[in-house]
Amino acid sequence: MRAQVSEIVFDCADPAALVRFWAGLLGGAPVDRGPDWSYVEPPGFVRIAFQLVPEGKVVKNRLHLDLEAPELDAAADAATALGATRSGGVVTDPQGSFQVMRDPEGNEFCFVSG
Repeated sequence: MRAQVSEIVFDCADPAALVRFWAGLLGGAPVDRGPDWSYVEPPGFVRIAFQLVPEGKVVKNRLHLDLEAPELDAAADAATALGATRSGGVVTDPQGSFQVMRDPEGNEFCFVSG
């Protein structure tokens, strides 16, 4: 049997707010199924869902999304305008460059180029 990814789910404190951030970042229309579950289906990507949990985020994510962005500073500026924050500066190595970001609830993601 071979499984297929149907969605990526983030635990969070405010699904309705977080889905609107990610919809603004990746495209797609935010959908609220109820106060404890929202999702977005970004064009060309798997559904991303957000579920309400009682506990807050405590440590670094063990999984994060890398988002291709030819212009890291422009992508980081646009994400910041939506409510994200930069985490450190741009890192460059022989494979390219990346900027670590945090969404409004602190979930890490990266803009990558190269």
